[in-house]
Amino acid sequence: MKKTNQLDRRAFLSRATVGGATAAAGAALAAPAIAQEMPEVKWRLTSAFPKSLDTIFGGAEVLSRHLSEATGGKFQLQVFAAGEIVPGLNAQDAVTDGTVEACHTVGYYSWGKDPTFALGAAVPFALSARAMNAWHYHGGGIDLFNEFLAKHNIFGLPGGNTGAQMGGWFRKEINSVEDLKGLKIRVGGFAGRVLERLGAVPQQLAGGDVYPALEKGTIDASEWVGPYDDQKLGFFKVAPYYYYPGWWEGGPTVHFFFNKAQYDGLPDIYKALLRTACQATDADMLQKYDQLNPIALKGLVASGTQLRPFSAEILDACYKAANEVYAEMEATNEGFRKIWESIKVARADWYLYNQTSEYTYDTFMMIQQRNGTL
Repeated sequence: MKKTNQLDRRAFLSRATVGGATAAAGAALAAPAIAQEMPEVKWRLTSAFPKSLDTIFGGAEVLSRHLSEATGGKFQLQVFAAGEIVPGLNAQDAVTDGTVEACHTVGYYSWGKDPTFALGAAVPFALSARAMNAWHYHGGGIDLFNEFLAKHNIFGLPGGNTGAQMGGWFRKEINSVEDLKGLKIRVGGFAGRVLERLGAVPQQLAGGDVYPALEKGTIDASEWVGPYDDQKLGFFKVAPYYYYPGWWEGGPTVHFFFNKAQYDGLPDIYKALLRTACQATDADMLQKYDQLNPIALKGLVASGTQLRPFSAEILDACYKAANEVYAEMEATNEGFRKIWESIKVARADWYLYNQTSEYTYDTFMMIQQRNGTL
């Protein structure tokens, strides 16, 4: 019996050794195949943002790190700040014409070419960040937007969200619609069209040009992002009134735009990786802003910033003017109409649902915060 057990053990060890050698040989054979599926790719990405804005500019760096780590350095994405290759507002053009393979920007910067660009990012009185993500990932938004982007040699994926933005910095108080008349305000495309109807004078300036323009009085007001980024840029030093909400950007999506020909040429494994890495970057940015904005806002108030809500009169007037602009766009731009119709359906459902648990829970907790019980 003992001898038989010894033989059995020897047979088992022999089979295990052979099996192990076979597995090792299989791994050796598989490794070159995997390597062939993961070729070396070196792309350049131009950001629409300065390096000083570590959260929004940092989104491109987060994507670059994900790609490099997942491929052992074979997929490299070199990130350039606004102005290093092209000005920030020209990032999309650089991708369309093939100057770079990728960019990190906001669609509404290209609003002047076609207002449909703005729909993938944010437009006045549309979706919150959470609703925007739902529409993009599960409501067909990514596909609808890419159907439009393909006409500009672009494939796009969401690459960040700031959450609902602030209404911006003003050198004087704005209490009524009358106060908007003649107001020179730095504001992105679509919102500028709305404010223009109410007598304001919209200006489109890159981030690095806003502070000196406010300081010199070249402009009277400027929106940017929210407390964390705005504090970094020092706007509170030259414009004391900080208004909210940024009704034109309830949940703005920052996009990664890729040259479509370059994207189409990637192996499938890289396309899948790019989608996953972009979605991770998208979530990371919003999470980071949600953590940092409350801290920054407390710091701004402590430094003398005066918070002001836009009056109901101003919000109502802006809402009415926005709907007038939408009606004109729908009547003259079929691509715009198609995507806007989808967003309107998502918006109606979201704000119907949001009146139940989400709104009532948040409202109750905010009451506790104001009562000092948190």
